[in-house]
Amino acid sequence: MSNPRKVAAQALLRVEQDGAFSNIVLNDAIKGAELNKTDAAFASKLFYGVLERKITLDYYIRALSSQPLSKVSPLTLQVLRCGIYQILYMDKVPDSAAVNEAVKIIKKSKESRSFGYVNALLRRFLRERPTLPEKNSARGLSVSYSCSESLTDRLIKEYGFSETEKFLASALEKCDLYIRVNPLKNSDDELIELLNNCGINARKTNISGALLIENIGSLESNPLFLEGRFHVQDISSQICALALEAQKGDSFIDLCAAPGGKTFTVCETMQNDGRVIACELYEQRAGLIKDGAKRLGLSAVETVCCDSTEFLPQYEQCFNRVLCDVPCSGSGVIARKPDIKYKDFSTENELSEIQFKILNNGFGYLKKGGRLVYSTCSILKAENEDIINRFLKEQPFARLVSMRTYLPQNDGTDGFFTALIEK
Repeated sequence: MSNPRKVAAQALLRVEQDGAFSNIVLNDAIKGAELNKTDAAFASKLFYGVLERKITLDYYIRALSSQPLSKVSPLTLQVLRCGIYQILYMDKVPDSAAVNEAVKIIKKSKESRSFGYVNALLRRFLRERPTLPEKNSARGLSVSYSCSESLTDRLIKEYGFSETEKFLASALEKCDLYIRVNPLKNSDDELIELLNNCGINARKTNISGALLIENIGSLESNPLFLEGRFHVQDISSQICALALEAQKGDSFIDLCAAPGGKTFTVCETMQNDGRVIACELYEQRAGLIKDGAKRLGLSAVETVCCDSTEFLPQYEQCFNRVLCDVPCSGSGVIARKPDIKYKDFSTENELSEIQFKILNNGFGYLKKGGRLVYSTCSILKAENEDIINRFLKEQPFARLVSMRTYLPQNDGTDGFFTALIEK
């Protein structure tokens, strides 16, 4: 039987060395190791926990290590991170087990000569746990909440110290799981009853059609999902789509549609009656939209493979609803994607020109009197307010209806931005 700690450490090593997507790496690792449900849950908790706390864990290792972090062998470093994480954050794991299992993994690896170093450092950690730096600077917050100092510094400059600390703290909390009710197949109450009957606790939110459910893992094998009674969609994504206030018979285009959640929500509010175009650059991701629309029974959805930074003349002034949910840094969703926390945010965002082009093209597709929503899952002004302000200066026929940045500590959502514009 495979060791879940070893699976987690090796998956972490692959993420760090190959820059691979964490969720894909972990899923492949668990399947390859054929872990049972209990061990898979343990490996997942350890894997994502180390990703979330990497800077904090490395601070402890540096403080206790007899050699620089850059000189520590790759797997040894991951095993040390996993060991310290278990001691600090996994209360059900005895300290002795965290140390002994770490040593066993190293002894059976190509880095076996490091077993004495691992044993000594972890036992020293138990005796002399170093004190973290005071949380009164960007570095202090960076270490305590495990976020790159460059992102921490930018957030402090844009939101102030207190809001930044609250945001970073919220990113270490458990994320809620939301679904979107398909009104073509059931009401909110009907779906809640059906979910409850199959052991899934669901409850209403203050947004009609949005249900909060217990985080039970993947829902994709659930018969209700397969029947197209709902799709999984974060509450922030639902808010963006609903801001368009699409009506039955509208014409709608989503310029960056994959994997399709916002397209589906808008099409459902249109009662599957009207013109719905979902644009996606990559054919494989476009296939996800097609499959999702078919499962949900959304026959109005038409998928188009195209580059949304290139203007398509055939769509000029053809739609009264346009969604520009543009590619972004993802700074607002670091709670769900901890890998993002470790990017270099010291320079201005390189995506700004792409974002601006997509917004301009979307406005070109909009009919007079129509509505456009520009949105990102970022909270950085360079990707949000700065883009909108520049756009409004250059577009005399654009009228800003509303503009808002959502923060998890204040709004109970992911961090994201929406701007509603009329032509």
